[in-house]
Amino acid sequence: MTIMRLPEWIRVKNFWGLHSTKKILRSYGLSTVCEEARCPNMGECFSRPTATFMILGSKCTRNCAFCSVDSAPPEPLDREEPEKIAMAAKEMGLRYVVITSVTRDDLYDGGAGHFATTVSTVRKYVPGVRIEVLTPDFKGRLDSLNTVIGSRPDVFNHNIETVSRLYTVVRPHAEYRRSLSILEYARQTAPEIYTKSGLMLGLGESPAEVVTALRDLRNVGCDFITIGQYLRPSRSNLPVVEYVKPGVFERLRLTALSMGFKYVASAPLVRSSMNAEKMYNN
Repeated sequence: MTIMRLPEWIRVKNFWGLHSTKKILRSYGLSTVCEEARCPNMGECFSRPTATFMILGSKCTRNCAFCSVDSAPPEPLDREEPEKIAMAAKEMGLRYVVITSVTRDDLYDGGAGHFATTVSTVRKYVPGVRIEVLTPDFKGRLDSLNTVIGSRPDVFNHNIETVSRLYTVVRPHAEYRRSLSILEYARQTAPEIYTKSGLMLGLGESPAEVVTALRDLRNVGCDFITIGQYLRPSRSNLPVVEYVKPGVFERLRLTALSMGFKYVASAPLVRSSMNAEKMYNN
């Protein structure tokens, strides 16, 4: 199989400031999805500094074909993790905190209680902070969703990742309609909380399928959408089918805005949590 070379429009800049951010994160023993998912924007974000905290350990109970996070028996919950994240956020001077997690299907609530505790603890340590949660699907359990929504994050983010047709390949343990229903439930339950989702391109989807996914997201009241290029994190992950040109991302941005999304970030290197504070404040 031929491995495609990165096109000229995908260029990752080098940034200074990595050392100090990593030093803070390591001092508290924290994981970030930036590192675990090998995000190409890690240098830029860490240099600001900002980071997306990953809770519930670093081992995932699922094995999505696009993701580089380790799939293995998970570690026991670190009950001190919420306070560690809160202290790190305070030390980093963050005004906007993004909290995500691995999927923990082994836990009765999927880790929803740990999410809620982390949100409340960060608010305690960093008054006035804005918080975005990027959650797994909790197998669609409403009690888990109620727990997270009840912690009153400012943004509830759940990524659908790809179009409906590709779910069996890209997200075999998830369901397209279930993910949409989670966003719809968050919107209906707490209309004052912004909802957000994200899509990856380059996995073999058609333009029409992407537009359908965008329309589906708007139909369930999704406010914010991120659209980026899938980049293969390792040889064990799905190969890139296509490197989508920047002009296509721009057309999708305009299409999504015309549908009524409040903010759209669409470009090859866009990722779900990148510039999350800017999206919220726009």
